[in-house]
Amino acid sequence: MNPRLAAARALAAVLSGKASLNSSLPAQLDKVEERDRGLTQDLAFGTARWQPRLDLLAAQLLQKPFKAADADVQALLLVGLYQLFYSRIPAHAAIGETVGCADKLKKPWAKGLLNAVLRRAQREGEELLAGMERDPVVRTAHPRWLQKSLKAFWPEQWEAICAANNAHPPMILRVNRRHHSRDAYLALLAEAGIGASACQYSRDGIVLAEASDVRGLPGFAEGWVSVQDEAAQLAADLLDLAPGQRVLDACCAPGGKTCHILEAEPALAGVVAVDLEAKRLVRVRENLDRLGLDAQLIAADGRDTQAWWDGKPFQRILLDAPCSATGVIRRHPDIKLTRQPDDIAALAQLQGELLDTLWQTLEVGGILLYATCSTLPTENTEVIGAFLARTPGARELDLATEAGLRQPHGRQLLAQEGGHDGFYYAKLIKIAASRG
Repeated sequence: MNPRLAAARALAAVLSGKASLNSSLPAQLDKVEERDRGLTQDLAFGTARWQPRLDLLAAQLLQKPFKAADADVQALLLVGLYQLFYSRIPAHAAIGETVGCADKLKKPWAKGLLNAVLRRAQREGEELLAGMERDPVVRTAHPRWLQKSLKAFWPEQWEAICAANNAHPPMILRVNRRHHSRDAYLALLAEAGIGASACQYSRDGIVLAEASDVRGLPGFAEGWVSVQDEAAQLAADLLDLAPGQRVLDACCAPGGKTCHILEAEPALAGVVAVDLEAKRLVRVRENLDRLGLDAQLIAADGRDTQAWWDGKPFQRILLDAPCSATGVIRRHPDIKLTRQPDDIAALAQLQGELLDTLWQTLEVGGILLYATCSTLPTENTEVIGAFLARTPGARELDLATEAGLRQPHGRQLLAQEGGHDGFYYAKLIKIAASRG
């Protein structure tokens, strides 16, 4: 299959609200030649990254918007525009190959439309975009609701946040301290000719100068190192782990933090890792097996303690709560297409329910670390503030990190170009079992 057609079909499912790229793209990648898979991924993710900008440009070029049934043609047009403005593909090849894909859609009318619109974009696109730059949606390539939210919450940083969201993320490693120190693994990378440097905040983190195939990393198959963003790596140390503790990792998939917890404290009494979907736990088990680690994996809704909790209290809980994922847009740019403004309040409600329920499984004197990969205070400091207000037995603890910005509750990490993702942490201690 032509990589442009594969990318467009994956994107059409996203535009129709039926899937994310993580779920729609793999099936399409299976249909293209292996040599074209990298191009297919770039076309799909790149088009999603710049979609808010490209969609407004397309609206200027089209006489009327597409019907809902023609999301595949719309996606193909966006893929064509992405190639013209954000790739090194020659314009004649971008237009010709994209137009040619229309035959496979069994919509013969689309061929002439795509050809005319893309050729006009080639002639007039730069001028049209320049005239639209006053619109912050065009300038930042973020949907209007999100751009406005970021500007309202982060008036000094919002444009830098948007720029970081549009940049390609760095590849960051987590050294397994059971095998090597970070300095020792940096030396192994140097011997292998792989440029790398230590992360600023995570004691186990290494950022690569360039993305690398994990198969070429020293000892990857043996579990010496894993791929994990620096912000996510902070969780294990912020939990204040100690021998003999029983730890709950709630909403654990894909298991990076589960593994890091076990690496950081080998003498734990045990780790229980819960996630809503059994299929997501397959990836957790694969990560544990590669690293030679073990945890009790349970597929259940964290709020339904009768379905998964044995009644034995935990000394430590990590709640990596479901969220808008607005802090990891650069890794999942289709979030710009899939996330809607009404989602945020619903997510905050869910986050509060998880806190209330999991708090009952925490031992008095125990610590709960709340985390999200969101940059919206509605899901972060406001959720924690509301929980503390209704939970007399909870107190907030300081976080032992200089990463991010201090908030009324917790710390907010904003995505950094060349550095960590957007993330949030708050640390709570249970001083009494009773609740008001």
